[in-house]
Amino acid sequence: MEIFFGSLLYIIGEMSPYLLLGFLVAGVLHVAVPKRFYTNYLSDSSFKSVLMAALLGVPLPLCSCGVIPTAVGLRNERASRGAVASFLIATPQTGIDSIIATFSLMGLAFAIVRPAAALITGICGGVIVNVMTRQMVDTEVDSCNSATLKTAEKPIVSILRYAFVEMMQNIGTRLLIGLLLAALIQVGVPDSFFLQYGDKPLLQMLVMLIVAVPMYICSTGSIPVAAALLAKGLTPGAAFVLLMAGPAVNFGSFLVIRKTMGLKFTIIYISTIIAGAVGFGFLLDNFDGLLQFTDAANRHCCPSETEQMSWFKIACSIVLIVCLLNVFIMSIFNKFKRSKVAVSGTVYKVDGMACNHCKAAVETAISNIGGIKSVTADITNQTVVIEGEANENDIRQAVENAGFKFKGRV
Repeated sequence: MEIFFGSLLYIIGEMSPYLLLGFLVAGVLHVAVPKRFYTNYLSDSSFKSVLMAALLGVPLPLCSCGVIPTAVGLRNERASRGAVASFLIATPQTGIDSIIATFSLMGLAFAIVRPAAALITGICGGVIVNVMTRQMVDTEVDSCNSATLKTAEKPIVSILRYAFVEMMQNIGTRLLIGLLLAALIQVGVPDSFFLQYGDKPLLQMLVMLIVAVPMYICSTGSIPVAAALLAKGLTPGAAFVLLMAGPAVNFGSFLVIRKTMGLKFTIIYISTIIAGAVGFGFLLDNFDGLLQFTDAANRHCCPSETEQMSWFKIACSIVLIVCLLNVFIMSIFNKFKRSKVAVSGTVYKVDGMACNHCKAAVETAISNIGGIKSVTADITNQTVVIEGEANENDIRQAVENAGFKFKGRV
């Protein structure tokens, strides 16, 4: 146990300065960039709109669940199918926080290749969707507001709240699971475990695909897991498959995209991610000797017996741990508070809400219905409490148009 906790603290110490910086930059992007900026350049079915969607999506810190309501919102604001596909593929693979964190634990080469792969696969998927769906007629949809609710807070307060409260709520649990898994792998997996499969890189990639595709892991939470596996002999290409495919898709997102965007769109979306992950995986394996992906990652990931953690890293680790603890304390507090407060309004079951982006998307979609006085979504219980007069079919349509599953009254 002492070795396990030592390894865990080392990983946290290496990642925490970069994570905190990444979260802060993400907060600035969230508050400072107008939401209409993301839709003004994406409406036509051209290569430019596909390129812009990928470029806009790469730095955004959205996971595979949070990106879906955002993409549906883009679609409702007349973004082209290709632009939506490009955004869906590129965005969850990376983000400004995960790019910085990748550098902290896996080195500069991985930090460069990761966003480059997200950009290229997003563009490829968007172009293919535009070509394959050119004859499809768009159905009429209502324009919706941003998935983020308006606030009267000062900008600096909004930045800090989003960076260190909302983002922590969105990915905190998955990040913690990733850190624990990484420490467990470093302690429990023999150093030579993957070396016996060193001459079978394709087999390693296929195993990572089988593990990664159904997983629900964020782009930041996947980093310590991939770094730990790489240190145990996994090829850099197979580790990259986990980094790319894990955050980009899961069974939940597959089902929602199938429902909202159609089967052909979904097949292209999944195929592009898998082909891109394996293709870039082969490139990394072939260029490992030249660019030394494995050596760079091992230098960042694996502790030296004589290395001492700096006071700066210790301070950043404490801040990160406090932020993570705040997530779980607030979750328990809110659950206790809800149990003490009588429900005022009609309660509906809505499946698929997994983060604050999802919560905001559902609340905004329902709020646009005439006669609604207030809407409160609950991620934990997967419910929505609505006050006001509205037809249940209108509520169903609003929820499903936002990319979630409406299951009626509780």
